[in-house]
Amino acid sequence: MKTIGFIGTGVMGCSMAMHLLDKGYSLNVYNRTRSKTDQLVKNGALWRDTPQELAEKSDIILTIVGYPSDVENVYFGKDGLFSADLKGKILIDLTTSTPSLAKKIATHALQVGAVAFDAPVSGGDLGAQKGTLSAMVGGPLQFFEAVEPILSAFSKRVTYLGEAGAGQHTKMANQIMVAGTMTGLTELLVYAKAAQLDLFQVLEVVGASAAANWSLENYGPRILNQNFEPGFFAKHFLKDLKIALDEAEKMNIDLPATKEAYRLYQLLNELGYEEKGTQALINLWWGDKTQ
Repeated sequence: MKTIGFIGTGVMGCSMAMHLLDKGYSLNVYNRTRSKTDQLVKNGALWRDTPQELAEKSDIILTIVGYPSDVENVYFGKDGLFSADLKGKILIDLTTSTPSLAKKIATHALQVGAVAFDAPVSGGDLGAQKGTLSAMVGGPLQFFEAVEPILSAFSKRVTYLGEAGAGQHTKMANQIMVAGTMTGLTELLVYAKAAQLDLFQVLEVVGASAAANWSLENYGPRILNQNFEPGFFAKHFLKDLKIALDEAEKMNIDLPATKEAYRLYQLLNELGYEEKGTQALINLWWGDKTQ
């Protein structure tokens, strides 16, 4: 069985890496904050001091970090992945990043005898914990069979979508839809509260109607319980929406609803909720006693 290297053990990454351990893979781990790998090391993973060292001791390397700049640093920075001899190895970036960076990584990987995939995932912290994420894969089709079992360790759906960058473009389409459901959920609750309805009852009824969606089911109850801990950081969602709008501009298309969602999440971040979950958007109307 191949040895896996995993970089980025945050809210989602730690659970994803744990699934790989549970499947019997040998696992090397690295994270900027070493303590966030403690549970994985306790369960059998091996700590590596740099991305370069991790790459040298792994056959397949997975990364899931915060921003495109973090991806750039992990791959191309000092002691980064491309500092290692990667000949014959497979790189899979799970971060929601830019299609252009995915193509840059894929091109450089080919130059050094490796192959690279962009495979951003959707499903949040609960999906990561349950192993029910959706992975959206871009890269060389001839190597897809080699990476599918790895991604299936923490995903219920692994879909090949095309060459390098296709996974990131698909994730942008996903985030555009999520933006609509999160703003819809927020305004639904604002309206229902103003109408003096039982909010838990409203969630139950709407969740069984044509308006049912993932955000409603997973984030509605958290809002009503004033739980704004991140399943997905508001700061990262703002980053995703900016990428989506930048890509839309390159393709000469206008996304007015996504622009409004970006404006709202930008305001939320400016007000100090950047480390909260996306469901904290409600606090633009209600305020947050837990902050």
